Amino acid sequence: MTDPQPAHSYAQQSHGPARLYHATLNTLRGLRFAARTEAALREELMALVVAIPLGFFIAPDIAWYVAMIGALLVVLAVELLNTAVEKLADHVTPDFHPKIGVVKDVGSAAVFCTLSLAGLIWGAAAIERFGLIDRAWAALGA
Repeated sequence: MTDPQPAHSYAQQSHGPARLYHATLNTLRGLRFAARTEAALREELMALVVAIPLGFFIAPDIAWYVAMIGALLVVLAVELLNTAVEKLADHVTPDFHPKIGVVKDVGSAAVFCTLSLAGLIWGAAAIERFGLIDRAWAALGA
């Protein structure tokens, strides 16, 4: 797959709405490239598409919903940064290099941390929404 066209300097040279327009084009170009080249990002995007409506049923209130969707957006942001680091590392040296491997592993660990956070937030929301802690205490006779 070929790399996308380089980002235009319009966003840096223009002001106001023109800068915003060109910055948006650069953003969409980056998202499109990452989605085409990274399976993990595609999976996380699909999870977000499913989570947006599902979150309405699981979230105990609007604050929980914002936290739940926000956590998934953080996952996407870190995955995009990880993808950028990996693409840059592959550009610097397409051959295997142990130090480049460590850099990629660290990026993967960052994604894991955000996925864990998202899982904790969604799990806590479900526990709160469905009263699972109250039910557990009731079952124990407390």
